[in-house]
Amino acid sequence: MPFAPALRSEWLKIRTLRSLLGSLSAVLLATAAFSALVATDSGGAEFDPLYSTFFGVNFGQIAAIAFGTTAMSAEFRGGALRLSLAAVPDRTRWFAAKAAAVAAPALAVGLLTGLAGLAVGRAVLGSDGPGWGEGLRAAVACAVYLTLMALLAAGLTAVLRSGVATLSILIPFLLIVSFVVGDLSGGVADLLPDRAGQIALHRTWDGTLGPWTGLAVTALWTSAALAAGAWSVRRRDA
Repeated sequence: MPFAPALRSEWLKIRTLRSLLGSLSAVLLATAAFSALVATDSGGAEFDPLYSTFFGVNFGQIAAIAFGTTAMSAEFRGGALRLSLAAVPDRTRWFAAKAAAVAAPALAVGLLTGLAGLAVGRAVLGSDGPGWGEGLRAAVACAVYLTLMALLAAGLTAVLRSGVATLSILIPFLLIVSFVVGDLSGGVADLLPDRAGQIALHRTWDGTLGPWTGLAVTALWTSAALAAGAWSVRRRDA
């Protein structure tokens, strides 16, 4: 099967699974809600209006990870992967179609989330809110970051072949380990996928990474996860 029909097939799977649509909706709702809560309680000398506007991404990314994980883990239940590979025998092509089917809606929802977060932040913060220029830059970065995290989860799920195992690793890492390592290791923590990607959501930043180089580091983590996932799909039995 050529790539385009394979992509349509994978997109149909995503569109018809309510849990996946729920995860995408949660990305938007969680990000906007928590950003609004943080923005109402912001202030002080270290106040960063841009990061306050997009702080909800810390919670929205959990939903993005759940989306990528669920989309991939569905293939490893009930022999679904065997049926998928019967239709698309080229495993690399199938995996590329699956990744693209995860990336496209994640990017679209991520962009909508970024714009919604910007609108909420400006409404709550008023004159203290971010300007449109830096806000739109952060909104685009938000979309790219959420997409990369969804793909990172999908790649890791293809390696582990278990959604539960993937979420058990990624969610504690993002909510606990990353913060602990960040407090103890200084600049080394900037190379972690979440901390590097979120540099673009700050008005100012320290260290060697900037907004786009930070996203590039996250993209390297994601590329490694996808490469490992593709290798696992090619080498292991369905």
